[in-house]
Amino acid sequence: MSKARLMQGNEACAEAAIAAGVNFFAGYPITPSTEIAETMAKLLPQHGGKFIQMEDEIASMGAILGASLAGCKVMDATSGPGFSLKQELIGYAACAEIPCVLVDVQRVGPSTGQPTAPSQGDVMQVRWGTHGDHPVIALSPWSVRETYDATVMAVNYAERFRTPVMLLMDEMVGHLREKVELPEKVDIYPRRKPTKTRAEGYQPFAPEEDLVPNVADFGEGYHIHVTGLIHDETGFPVGSPKVTEDSIRRLHEKIERAGEEIIHTESYFIEDAEYAVVSFGGTARTAYEAVREARAAGRKVGLVRLMTIWPFADKVIAELAAKVKGIVVAELNYGQIVHEVRRAANGACPVSLCGKYNMRAFEPGEILASIHELVKEVEG
Repeated sequence: MSKARLMQGNEACAEAAIAAGVNFFAGYPITPSTEIAETMAKLLPQHGGKFIQMEDEIASMGAILGASLAGCKVMDATSGPGFSLKQELIGYAACAEIPCVLVDVQRVGPSTGQPTAPSQGDVMQVRWGTHGDHPVIALSPWSVRETYDATVMAVNYAERFRTPVMLLMDEMVGHLREKVELPEKVDIYPRRKPTKTRAEGYQPFAPEEDLVPNVADFGEGYHIHVTGLIHDETGFPVGSPKVTEDSIRRLHEKIERAGEEIIHTESYFIEDAEYAVVSFGGTARTAYEAVREARAAGRKVGLVRLMTIWPFADKVIAELAAKVKGIVVAELNYGQIVHEVRRAANGACPVSLCGKYNMRAFEPGEILASIHELVKEVEG
């Protein structure tokens, strides 16, 4: 381990990306993500990488996709309004299977909203923002150190599954400063390479056993065609119902096959819990303190923290709902992830929302009050 450092979440994100092999960053500054671009601009050239500030968010997204197709490991960072602008190209990357990492440091919305205020209002935009059917991997860290680890994980997942991966941060974690010790070395998933020559039958979008194709990088001597149109294994568009069905199914199944391996959650005080709080990101820090205070007052409450937001932790929530008398979902929005928790709980216990959307982070007492309200509702 390296020496302890005082570090900001956004800085940890940038340094982790470089450690994981990211060597191209294109972006457009937007609060509260700007420190990621600033840190990349400073450090990436020192590691042989390229940083470019584009004229807007759409251009920066296009730039990282082009760089990824040329063999670079790539990342872009933005906030809610910028993330909206990138949606069409996120869909393009999903269809064309272009590895890339998008960081969304959330702020209050809709529209340009409140630029410096904390929020967790992009949960559904991350999942459903772009058009068409494709799966999403989204990770939401709750600390500076976990931001480092989750960024490395995001880069590796993007390369492993050849898909866009979202790092869903929030202003609280992005601007949080903590003492951290970073690993001197991280595991790196290498860029997938063709295992055949064209003479041996290589097709750029022919899936391997894990349903992910080994698409050659531009400039490696292969003839490849990349398009956002539905294509067959050659990469050229095909107006075929069967190819369309097979393509969309494979995009989903290549993520689904990973199953629980990519769904990361943590549980606290859950063994004897009668009630539970489900939370994620910066809000989970406050939820943890609320649960501690509830425990100190003699109430058996536990916490389940979602680090992987998408794919959703259906199994974890179903098991939790079967065990406790009720669940409170604490999230800094009008109510988004609560709907997924209710779906996964499937009526096994009441699920209530503790939401907030007034530019302020939660106080532990607010979540504690929601716990007491749920207990009163259940027990009378």
